[in-house]
Amino acid sequence: MTVLTNKQTVTPLGSAATATAPRSIGALVKAYVALTKPRIIELLLITTLPVMFLAAHGLPDLWTATATMVFGTLSAGSANVLNCYIDRDIDRTMRRTRRRPLAKHDVSPMGALIFGVILGTLSTLGLALTVNGLAAVLSLGAILFYVFVYSLVLKRRTSQNIVWGGIAGCMPVLIGWAGITGGLSWAPVVLFGVVFFWTPPHTWTLAMRYREDYAAAEVPMLPVVATERRVVRQVVAYTWATVLCSLLLWPIAGTSLIYPAAALVLGAVCLVEVYRLLGRVNAGKTGVDLRPMRFFHWSNIYLALLFLAVAIDSLVA
Repeated sequence: MTVLTNKQTVTPLGSAATATAPRSIGALVKAYVALTKPRIIELLLITTLPVMFLAAHGLPDLWTATATMVFGTLSAGSANVLNCYIDRDIDRTMRRTRRRPLAKHDVSPMGALIFGVILGTLSTLGLALTVNGLAAVLSLGAILFYVFVYSLVLKRRTSQNIVWGGIAGCMPVLIGWAGITGGLSWAPVVLFGVVFFWTPPHTWTLAMRYREDYAAAEVPMLPVVATERRVVRQVVAYTWATVLCSLLLWPIAGTSLIYPAAALVLGAVCLVEVYRLLGRVNAGKTGVDLRPMRFFHWSNIYLALLFLAVAIDSLVA
């Protein structure tokens, strides 16, 4: 485990010097929405809805599915807002994040904190009242894990931050299944594992592109503390684990041949891309010449299409 000393500076919550109100209500609303990181929420919802199809063996109940998606969105938004609140100091340092609302002082720290807590409360109560208690507990657990375990403990202290911190991003799979069935089984656990193994290579290739940012912010992402060759080898290993784990769903969930065929094709393309990355690092390529973002973008497509295959298989089979 690698540890870096963090020099965190936190501005007083009520300091007037830390926040400048946007010029209009529309700009303020836009700033608060941006705090929820909508693009990350989209990715989480992509993994939630297909699991509900799988759990229902076809079309899930419309009311339950809608409520799960709506309150799941609020849950993910809460976690992201609270993460922005905690990371506001390093967001000002990193080029990739310095335009976030708290970094730009478009929203006050106290306003962001209150907003995050309100979203978390609404999501938990909403799931408990309209879906079921297990979905609500899993949702609340995901928020608390992301905020207290990942954001406050792991992110600034260890290069394994995203490996274990990524557990929070796997929870929508369990929430979606629990929302439909009221319980859990091995099928959502397998898909949990897919997202768990997928998260590190996805994040590390992004961190390779923005290595200087993370180094300046003293965040010990693996590309900051390890050689590019070591990082790429880890990306290869986790990609293999992702692909192999994805194939387990076929025998465990009893899917038709549609899902394993899609998983094999998508996994093969993913492995081709990761071995291209390995080939470039073995050839002595460094920095932008490694083209890590190519794999990063493909990994997004891979996950979306894999879970789409889960939904299609559930409808057709």
